[in-house]
Amino acid sequence: MIIPHSMPTLGQEEQKALAGTLHSNYLAQGERVRAFEKAIACYHHLSGAVATNSGTSALHLCLLGMGIKPGDEAIIPSYVCPAVLNAVNYTGAKAVLADIDESFNLCPDSTQRKITGRTKAIIVPHLFGIPAQIDKFMKLGVPVIEDCAQSIGATYNGKKVGTFGHAAIFSFYATKMLTTAGHGGAVASNDTKFILRIRNLRDFDECDDYKIRYNYQMTDLEAAVGLVQLKKLPGFIRKRQQTAHRYNQALSSLTLSPSGRGEGEGVRLPIDTGIFYRYVLRHPQANRIIKYMNSKGIETKRPVYKPLHHYLGLSAKDFPVTEKTYRTAFSLPIYPSLTGKQTDYIIENVQKCIQP
Repeated sequence: MIIPHSMPTLGQEEQKALAGTLHSNYLAQGERVRAFEKAIACYHHLSGAVATNSGTSALHLCLLGMGIKPGDEAIIPSYVCPAVLNAVNYTGAKAVLADIDESFNLCPDSTQRKITGRTKAIIVPHLFGIPAQIDKFMKLGVPVIEDCAQSIGATYNGKKVGTFGHAAIFSFYATKMLTTAGHGGAVASNDTKFILRIRNLRDFDECDDYKIRYNYQMTDLEAAVGLVQLKKLPGFIRKRQQTAHRYNQALSSLTLSPSGRGEGEGVRLPIDTGIFYRYVLRHPQANRIIKYMNSKGIETKRPVYKPLHHYLGLSAKDFPVTEKTYRTAFSLPIYPSLTGKQTDYIIENVQKCIQP
């Protein structure tokens, strides 16, 4: 038996939604996509949203809609999926990497030091479902894009993430907080004119003028599943938080201190906030733990495969927190369909592997 690191949580409601869409004979972008866009905007109390075929496409369109072009710079964390770097590179702009802080999120101080006259955007992921200190970025005088690919439904100071910056992007990949039948994304904003620009860039056909536009449309099949999943999102979040609470209770004895801030050989528990897209522990022997857990049929991974500065050949000394996190972080399975029996088995093996 293999316990996957992550997986979608689907039911009969999604099957019925797909069947209804198939029966309608309208499969491409149509009424269901428009309904999903409206639902995403309403969920966040924003003026509008534009659905796309992926989170990467959403970020690419977002950057283009903000006028990002060659010669411009966008600040991003090194500790993030390469898709963020790809989206910046698609525009011809330069991605400037900054360090993270102990929350796994982009560090405001490191970001401030990287701002130049060419900086046109700061992309702030709320990584692993943990809200970033978004208010501090809003004070830096540069337009902020919130990357909510892993954090839809999370709140910061009582307000949903994705509602602070100039715009927000979302991913609905198969194993994200909610899925649109495998792939999907969205851009959302309170700026109505900006949303119209994004929609114009995405809707590439039947236009009165010609400019480069992008075939980044979501399908009605995907949107039909997304509408069901969005209604289930509060329950998904509760289940993730319940599983994280069980992990925390069972593994707290493995820490060196109640706060889990010891270095040495103790395991450091995750920050007890957010919606737990990932359950990330830190330990000096992360590699050994990952190998052990996988040998027991529990898929355990580095939550970020490799920091971006490793790919780009930049000096590790400029990213000290990212480097430490990369060496010590590992992620246990957590998703709404994870059973109590599976959770107990995971806990049992973590305890065997890491003795206090």
